[in-house]
Amino acid sequence: MTSALRAEERALTTLHTIALAVSQLADSAPCERLLQDSGLRRADLDTPDKLISHAQELRVFANALQHTRDPALGLTLGLRMHVSAYGILGYTMLASRSLREALQLALVHPALLGTYFKLSLEEDGDEARLVAVGYRYAPELTVLNTELCLTSLLTVVQDLLGQALRPRRLLLAYRPPLHALAYGDKLGCPTEFGASRNALCFDAALLNRELPLADPVTCHHGLQQCLKLDAQLNNGHDVLGQIRQHLASNLREAGSLERVAGQLHRSARTLRRHLQRMNTSYQRLLDEVRYDKARQLLMQTDLPIYLIAEQLRYSETASFRHAFQRWSGQTPSLYRR
Repeated sequence: MTSALRAEERALTTLHTIALAVSQLADSAPCERLLQDSGLRRADLDTPDKLISHAQELRVFANALQHTRDPALGLTLGLRMHVSAYGILGYTMLASRSLREALQLALVHPALLGTYFKLSLEEDGDEARLVAVGYRYAPELTVLNTELCLTSLLTVVQDLLGQALRPRRLLLAYRPPLHALAYGDKLGCPTEFGASRNALCFDAALLNRELPLADPVTCHHGLQQCLKLDAQLNNGHDVLGQIRQHLASNLREAGSLERVAGQLHRSARTLRRHLQRMNTSYQRLLDEVRYDKARQLLMQTDLPIYLIAEQLRYSETASFRHAFQRWSGQTPSLYRR
């Protein structure tokens, strides 16, 4: 399936990680190479409120690995991902009363954090753990994204405390990569590979440490902005869900965006604005729904291809075959086998 229809295409994030990668790798990989096939342009990096899909970000990561040939790239980038890169979330964390409150703030706003993992904070005696599980994206980028996640969390904790921090240990749920020695060199702590989950472990006493830049007024106002941004992002996802659900239930009658907007009792302008903010389009949503329905009909029924094309509102069977091959990389008949 093409990137336009994978699950990671439907999850959105900000540009901060890509902007960092392009900036840090400028000497070894030109911007055009890093952004190749991602659908992004150099000018997009100067648009701080632009949202991109995880698929676009993953494409940039893959390009970066290919062009730098640096197996420890995730470690390198994560150690440079400072708390200020997270915008209003980062500044609100800096103004939080304690490290515990700052981390809890980030964990309840994963959309603003832009992580590929489900994060949690655990305490076991005198050890605290930032646990990262649930990665389900590009498997070839598992190591890079795990390194990036845990080392960026370490960088954030150090920024919040205003001091260098040597973790107690790093737990990783994969076997030692070829660059395994780089973990000790860059992090200065023991690394345990083949663990049951990924975790950054440090002294639990640090959680109650008052942050040097704590400011209750700034923190309060920042929290309100975080809630507002989170609501806007979730509202955008809700709108996309409503459109998808409507198309799935009325695929035979699916028409223009204007028609769908009327059926949803919204203005076409409002829907178009939501779609642009979520970095997608009406045609892309329609393709997603058609592709999901096509796979269902091909695998669960014996309907001829031409009847499936009709159900998906294609005027010609050839048009459906072409579209399905673009989505999946194979013809409908081959997919059915």
